[in-house]
Amino acid sequence: MRPPTGTVTFLFTDIEGSTRLLHQLGHRYADVLEQHHQILRAALETHNGYEVDTQGDAFFVTFASAIDAIEAAVIMQRSLNARSWPAGGVMRVRMGLHTGEPTLTEGGYVGMDVHRGARIMASGHGGQVVLSHTTRTLAEEHLPPGVTLRELGEHRLKDLQQPAPLYQLVIEGLPNDFPPLKTLSTRPHNLPVQLTSFIGRETNIVEVKQLLAKTRLLTLTGSGGCGKTRLSLQVGAEVLDDYADGVWLVELAPVADPNLVLQTVASALGLREQAARPLLETVIDYLKPKTLLLLLDNCEHLLEASAQLADALLKACPALKILASSREGLGIAGEQTYRPPSFARPSPANAARLTVEELTQYEAVRLFIDRALLSNPRFAVTNQNAPAVAEICDRLDGIPLAIELAAARVKAMSVEQISTRLTDRFRLLTGGSRTALPRQQTLRALIDWSYDLLSDKEKLLLARLSVFAGGWTLEAAEKVCSDDAVIELKPEA
Repeated sequence: MRPPTGTVTFLFTDIEGSTRLLHQLGHRYADVLEQHHQILRAALETHNGYEVDTQGDAFFVTFASAIDAIEAAVIMQRSLNARSWPAGGVMRVRMGLHTGEPTLTEGGYVGMDVHRGARIMASGHGGQVVLSHTTRTLAEEHLPPGVTLRELGEHRLKDLQQPAPLYQLVIEGLPNDFPPLKTLSTRPHNLPVQLTSFIGRETNIVEVKQLLAKTRLLTLTGSGGCGKTRLSLQVGAEVLDDYADGVWLVELAPVADPNLVLQTVASALGLREQAARPLLETVIDYLKPKTLLLLLDNCEHLLEASAQLADALLKACPALKILASSREGLGIAGEQTYRPPSFARPSPANAARLTVEELTQYEAVRLFIDRALLSNPRFAVTNQNAPAVAEICDRLDGIPLAIELAAARVKAMSVEQISTRLTDRFRLLTGGSRTALPRQQTLRALIDWSYDLLSDKEKLLLARLSVFAGGWTLEAAEKVCSDDAVIELKPEA
């Protein structure tokens, strides 16, 4: 069977509490999982479903017809509910349906609609089938017998896109009352809408969440363009349910005066200065009883002021946590740092031997494809241009911003032309979003911004290190750089 193209309905499924089931059933879990797979595959095969991917207990299936997708989901839920599971266990599977027009590449489906479908599924509960407005519109006049629709209201999903209405399939004879959806609409926050999809970083999100659970101040560090801000926002969305009083973003990038850091935090929290009362006291009194996560974004040019404020707030507010982003750590007691790695990318030497499907397993390639499609909807990775795509991602060191700037060029150049012109990457990598910060619109501006943040001693150290090609050892750096002019540099340098 060939994968459907054009208007496609996605079905994503996932077993709720699969880890708990594994511990409960032990060696019997493998048999239970196989029965689950058989039930789902029987339904999709009789309704023209195309199995795109299966990972563990999660299915990704596409249908040419929204009606077929809904009927398949209904049969799956009824069959799962009717089966007798061992040890009195219950197999609760959450399902999400969304319809869109994805791009089908040799490596599979790509596009915002694919991510949207996965997020819709993730918002639901075991036994629940949640669907988008698009899917509902296409199928509402042709629902199976005993099935109706329930409006769930407008929701912002954890992909940080615009709010959209969601619906639930009400299936006669099955449980139909569930807790509120797990979306951004259940907790207060000020997380901004993102206009592009979040690519990869699954492992990094897990690692950051684990660190955040164990520390009260976690700082994402790294060079400009490595994705600190986007990772911070996505983690904030993922952990929103853990903070009864919400997740609040404080954008420090536009702030030039260190004296305005406290005021910027207060403004993000909706607080105003009170006559004859210090603003810090107002902020502390507000935060002290709250379970809240503060995202301090872009601290590097206001490092001392950010560090002093974070220290004061954490000491006074016992349930407050801070996730900061900066070129370097804040340098206060109790701080944990995490450096997001560059995106995984294929070696250009091996790219010719990889299939397109294998190539698109790399985060850097997936990001390039996703952003290239925004500039040129007809763009596709083929066996012919795959080596050039791999070379672009490798030569840009897997740095997300640099890859995005390169991908924007596909509206005027082939990937082979982009790859060739990377010898002058500062001239090529321009033309970022006009609404982005100036330093994020070109690669040169990004590096200029980073360089200007260095002290005179750090600039001297960088100049001396420039004699090395491809890195250096500590011993070699000490011989070249150790004198009175640079010896007092802090470790981050």
